[in-house]
Amino acid sequence: MTTLSRADSLRAVSHPVYSDRKLRLGTFSTNVSGGCTMTTIDGVLTADWDSTRTLGLLADEMDFEAIVPVGRWRGFGGQTDFNGSGFESFTWAAGIGAVTSRSGVFATSHVPTIHPVMAAKQAATIDHITSGRFALNVVTGWNTPEIEMFGAPLLDHDLRYEVAVEWLDIIKRLWTEDEPFSLEGRFFTVKDASLSPHPVQRPHPVVMNAGGSPAGMHFGAKHCDVTFITPGGITEPAAMAEKVAHFKRLAREEYGRELLVWTIAYIVQGETEKAANDYYDLYVNQKGDWEAVSNLVATLGMNSGSHPPETIEATKRHFVAGWGGYPLIGTKEMVVDQLAALAGTGLDGVLLSWPRYIQDMQTFQKETHPLLVEAGLR
Repeated sequence: MTTLSRADSLRAVSHPVYSDRKLRLGTFSTNVSGGCTMTTIDGVLTADWDSTRTLGLLADEMDFEAIVPVGRWRGFGGQTDFNGSGFESFTWAAGIGAVTSRSGVFATSHVPTIHPVMAAKQAATIDHITSGRFALNVVTGWNTPEIEMFGAPLLDHDLRYEVAVEWLDIIKRLWTEDEPFSLEGRFFTVKDASLSPHPVQRPHPVVMNAGGSPAGMHFGAKHCDVTFITPGGITEPAAMAEKVAHFKRLAREEYGRELLVWTIAYIVQGETEKAANDYYDLYVNQKGDWEAVSNLVATLGMNSGSHPPETIEATKRHFVAGWGGYPLIGTKEMVVDQLAALAGTGLDGVLLSWPRYIQDMQTFQKETHPLLVEAGLR
């Protein structure tokens, strides 16, 4: 095969998130300490290369469609300093992409922290490393202390999305246009900007966003290929189905686009239902890092008095358990049934996490994933 024909064939490869499986899966936050779990139990994820590489390979062995890092620049204090240690997501994605061969590999980029010309070049490089498996998760920034580390104030909420539109437009133009272009925009100025080589994916790499506000939803529906919705306290399939349908309807009716919608869930598995519930009680109620989660909730602005105390407490509990995800608790059979129920809500995929990330994911690979295959979900 000639170099040219190989490049042409790679451009034709679809990103893994577009697989035809009934249930597409991924992992979330494997690049930082604690993963998604704010607890002091032994066995939680540490930020070292061997650990994050192990999780990447586990996902790849199960043909997970997505490996999604979190963009994190500082921790949340408390006994664990949750997410306080971790890897920058573009360079991390290049490394994970080089050791995997099937899973989609994402980078999570805060718009205020990187110029679009640099982001476009890094993304294109990783897309070549992965033979077309890269995806960009666009984050506008929400954690004030993190953004201030870069010497800039956190902009008003909706203005952040206006910046993101211009930022992403420049990136997409660099990914797709052959001739240099100049732009004097409202937020960015580029002169004779160009990019070579272009990414492997055509027309451009997959773009994801996790905005849940009206401005965030419209940004995702209009400009992205995949949206990532947080459950927001939802624990029942029917409520999730309504949320998914609303987002897809927005994309279809307002912008004439078909959108992939993913969510996040955490798995607490035991030999019996009681064992699973006892495990949850141990790492959340008995060993949860409540100081760290209180700092997180304060950063989110939930202590302003606009939320009732019971809502704040429930939010804290979900964050301690698995970064606010949808709870999947029980035996392996129960976990499969719950994942099947999520697949029936119209979701296109679920990003998973586990309390003891490596140990519990290995158990999932051995005991649970084969049941998903038998059930026709994978």
